[in-house]
Amino acid sequence: MNDFEKTLASYSYELPSELIATTPAHPRDSARLLIYNRKNDRVDLDTFHNIGTYLRKNAVLILNDTKVFPARMILKKSTGGKIEALYLSQQNDHITVLATGKLRPEEILQWEDGHAFTVIKRNGKEAILQPNFPLSTFLSLLEAHGHIPLPPYIEKSPLSESDRRREYQTVFARDSGSIAAPTAGLHFTQELLDVLRSQGISIEYVTLHVHLGTFAPLEEDQWEKKKLHTERYHITADTAERLNAAKKEGRPIVAVGTTTVRTLESACDQNSPVGAWHAKPLRMPLKRSHAYLLSLQKLSGSTSLFLTESSPLHFVDHVITNFHLPGTSLLMLVAAFTGREKLMELYQKAVDEKMRFYSFGDGMLIV
Repeated sequence: MNDFEKTLASYSYELPSELIATTPAHPRDSARLLIYNRKNDRVDLDTFHNIGTYLRKNAVLILNDTKVFPARMILKKSTGGKIEALYLSQQNDHITVLATGKLRPEEILQWEDGHAFTVIKRNGKEAILQPNFPLSTFLSLLEAHGHIPLPPYIEKSPLSESDRRREYQTVFARDSGSIAAPTAGLHFTQELLDVLRSQGISIEYVTLHVHLGTFAPLEEDQWEKKKLHTERYHITADTAERLNAAKKEGRPIVAVGTTTVRTLESACDQNSPVGAWHAKPLRMPLKRSHAYLLSLQKLSGSTSLFLTESSPLHFVDHVITNFHLPGTSLLMLVAAFTGREKLMELYQKAVDEKMRFYSFGDGMLIV
């Protein structure tokens, strides 16, 4: 077993299949919540609706407002068979998809309404398709004929397509561009957000468009290079100004989801230190250096940031997250807040308490 395999094994845990959530909680904020307080090493269990009880009243809650679009296409081959294709990107006059089944160059693939694509070539699991219609109309056709892509472990969800479009979307989603939902945000209702605001908690939004890497298993070269799949993000200048002011004031920065953590940490300016990280050391052997402000030159772009147990966090203080699959980069990112050993203890606690896991599952708050 090499070092990479040992690392994956150290982030593994046993999960009974019945704990994988295939439908969301109703209402959304009725999901369960595990709270881990790092200062006193305490674990509490509650309902997500009560999350404000565990946040300081001057906290700043930051959510990812990306919107999932129906990127999964079901196309008919000239032979009568069907293939599934997951839209990944658009370049010039063609699109790149992740496709199932055999495809031949020059083969024609059709949507049910007659709009068609010609297969240009196939590279492994990916294929390049040439639309036989103006590419400018592709996204609107995708909205009409595409399907919301759910992760493989909930493909057998009983939700209909209309249910998926509603349920696998945060209530604050507004910037279309993701092929997966920022799932920690699924627990929030508009009413809960209003309650948190009434408690004095500020709410801000950033955008990171979730891409294929969220579904894909961690690869050895990613682990060795400490670089992940690339995802696009954006923070408005006004939002950055408010967040920097909050950071200078010492207000707790609470990221909702791993995508929000990646966005904020990617935008840090390490030439703008705020000061020492924590007045009181946390009870964990984690690296901490200094807090930094967001850089106005790094508010938009692409990030391949790979955060792990040994990564210093420069902007985010606390995180709200779901329970992630074993051996994934998402699980390793959360370990940056707790350390690996403690994180695996918390996951075992969640299993023992029969909490629900993964995209439609329960949540965890680390303060």
